Amino acid sequence: MRGKALISGVNCAPVFYKMALAGKEKPMTADEKEKVVELRLKGLGYQAIANEIGTVTKENVRYYCKTHGLAGSAALVTMNYDLHREMPNHCKNCGATLIRNAHSGVKLFCSEKCRRAWWKVNPDKDAQSKKQRYECRCAYCHRTFISFGNPNRKYCGRDCYVKDRFWTDPDEKPSAAEIKRRQQEAEKSEGEVKLVLKRIS
Repeated sequence: MRGKALISGVNCAPVFYKMALAGKEKPMTADEKEKVVELRLKGLGYQAIANEIGTVTKENVRYYCKTHGLAGSAALVTMNYDLHREMPNHCKNCGATLIRNAHSGVKLFCSEKCRRAWWKVNPDKDAQSKKQRYECRCAYCHRTFISFGNPNRKYCGRDCYVKDRFWTDPDEKPSAAEIKRRQQEAEKSEGEVKLVLKRIS
């Protein structure tokens, strides 16, 4: 048989092809994936996208498009992409084809395992997530603090809430020492917030 590698009567050409590509291909980064989607929706083909990005192969682009509902005619892809985002055909985590029955609603993951794995890696994708971090400024002491899951928090803690709500005298003028103390606390807390953000990310 010409052109095929045979070992004991078994066609091994696909195995050798995969072995040849194993050292060349690398996983796509999030930026590259976003760029692939953007260019595909503009109507570009697989090779044109690979040439535009420069760091991925045509096969990487083709596989990503196939597993994320961007395969087929480029014109049809742009028309059907919004529908695909509402009712995707592939798992968000592993790319496996989703199986639906007539009564199933929006299904994003093929299994509970994939759902948990995806949310563990992407906790901040959900606007209602309790892990979503917001940087806020306290209405009383003016320190910067991190609020998890609530962008509208006004106070850094219960003490500041009580002091601002119940202890504030509208005619009281803070002394220079009090103003200086509050400024030092605000600077100290900003440094702590940056340190916490650095540790979290």
